[in-house]
Amino acid sequence: PLQRRLPKRGFTNIFKKECLLVSVQALAENFKDGDSVDLKSLLESGLLSRADKHVKLLADGDIDFKLKVRLHAASKAAKAKIEAAGGEIVFIGKPAGKSAPKAAAEAPQATDAGSQQS
Repeated sequence: PLQRRLPKRGFTNIFKKECLLVSVQALAENFKDGDSVDLKSLLESGLLSRADKHVKLLADGDIDFKLKVRLHAASKAAKAKIEAAGGEIVFIGKPAGKSAPKAAAEAPQATDAGSQQS
């Protein structure tokens, strides 16, 4: 079989996080001063084709007006460019396509031993 004849190369990282990438230049071309940029607006503008993965902002290009950006992640340089232009970046949680893991908060909370007097 072919798979036995070919050498095995590298490995597959099962913990890899796949991100959809958006550049600062793309934001500058598709949005106006004072706009709010989130997953819904990125889908409507055509910068994203789906919103089921993490979206990360990269620092390619320049921007000279302020935007309020709500994404999962951003590079340090992209964050610096948005903030230097007077905008702000707010980081959001997991993508909508993923179900949230059961929170540890659902487990009963430990209480102080001193408050449980019999």
